[in-house]
Amino acid sequence: MNLLGKIIAGIAGIGLSVYFVKPEVIYDGQIETILLVGTILGLLLFFVKPILSFITFPLRVITLNIFSLVIVGLLIWLLTTFLPKEKFQIINFYGLIKATLIVWISELLLASDL
Repeated sequence: MNLLGKIIAGIAGIGLSVYFVKPEVIYDGQIETILLVGTILGLLLFFVKPILSFITFPLRVITLNIFSLVIVGLLIWLLTTFLPKEKFQIINFYGLIKATLIVWISELLLASDL
């Protein structure tokens, strides 16, 4: 799991979320915004997610690693709270769940060591 793979997975996940979760995910329409948000998300996935995964290891074992979805959702929510609302915003909890699933699948496909 390298840094570049996580950044690419973050950019792809945010781009797909913006495209497929239209009413709940709002951004300013610029590709630079998707690149910036995806890069920041990739950095969070690379640096913060392993720490949270280590702390929540018992929960991930009990739930057969489904709790990692909660970790990714928490990181996306954290990202959206620090960005300006006119740049990138997720409207409701249902949109956050859909964006989390898309980012989690893109991270699984693009940044995993298979």
